[in-house]
Amino acid sequence: MTAEKNKGRKVRREIIEWAVIIGIGLVLYLTGLHTQVIGTLQGLVLKTGIIKPDTSPGEVIAPAEYNFKLVDQEGRLLEGSSLEGEVVFMNFWATWCPPCIAEMPDINRLYGELQEESDIRFILVSLDEDFNKAIEFVKERGYDFDIYQFASPVPMVYESRAIPTTFVLSPEGEIVVKKEGMAKYNSESFRNFLRSLK
Repeated sequence: MTAEKNKGRKVRREIIEWAVIIGIGLVLYLTGLHTQVIGTLQGLVLKTGIIKPDTSPGEVIAPAEYNFKLVDQEGRLLEGSSLEGEVVFMNFWATWCPPCIAEMPDINRLYGELQEESDIRFILVSLDEDFNKAIEFVKERGYDFDIYQFASPVPMVYESRAIPTTFVLSPEGEIVVKKEGMAKYNSESFRNFLRSLK
């Protein structure tokens, strides 16, 4: 009888534990907080430095395309042609994307390290349908970089099946990095790589 009681208690405890886990998951999902929680957990993985972009010297992925237009959070137009001759760090992201949220603090730190270097441009392109949501997201988190949305079709060379996707364009007009998925960018080796392109 005692063994049956213990087994019954164990089963009830497991049911309660699963109900709590499912309940927490539902609350996070229904309130929209699951994206932030998942992004935070993925951010912890990024801090290890395991996931980083490939910066193999001399590798050219494709010619860059500058025939596009962007609009920033202030409504100012940016012609893609104005980026020619510069090192460009171009990141495609969205507020509903946990890996994007995970890598944003690191990208903001990278921007802080390099913002004084006028020939390295940061172009963070929101893929949110509602650009105002992206603007609020950046403001709430206190990020320093400008964000953009496309005001023209996206050139085929920048299309990707994954987000985030990050491209690095050289001053010679070549895509020298294409990283699909999150990565740790604010490292000494990556900063030196960007500077070496100038």
